[in-house]
Amino acid sequence: MNKLSSFAAGILLATAVTGAVYFSETGKAADNTVKKTNTAETAKLSNSQMKDKLEHAGYVVQTKAAYDKDLADAKSSAEKSAKTKTVNRVVFQVTDGMTSIDVGKLLEKANIVDDAFQFSKDVEKKGVENHLRPGTYVVDSTMSYDKVISTIFKK
Repeated sequence: MNKLSSFAAGILLATAVTGAVYFSETGKAADNTVKKTNTAETAKLSNSQMKDKLEHAGYVVQTKAAYDKDLADAKSSAEKSAKTKTVNRVVFQVTDGMTSIDVGKLLEKANIVDDAFQFSKDVEKKGVENHLRPGTYVVDSTMSYDKVISTIFKK
């Protein structure tokens, strides 16, 4: 019985090795055939035919020079839009009892001034803090700092 088991194990091992070699070699042969066929087809196509096939498959085909020009145009456009400055405009009402710091807070929220406290200090330096009168005022971010103060605090 021991000899029979050894013989069966040998047959099983030989079959497994033969099958592994067969299937691995068959796969390689098939891959080589496909590669050769695709290479042969590609070699027969002209540049315009390849371009047509790629465009038909949904690809965008362009020359290196056209790509570089498009890339440069996109960078230029991005730089221009980054340089474009947003203008903020605010219309606000000054009521009795408001102070320069209250106005500064409104202007800071509207992105007209950077710091409400500094705005109040600048108003005091100009000596116009007592010239704040009730009314409706319009200022925007293109106005100079002095122009904003002189618009709101009139002598």
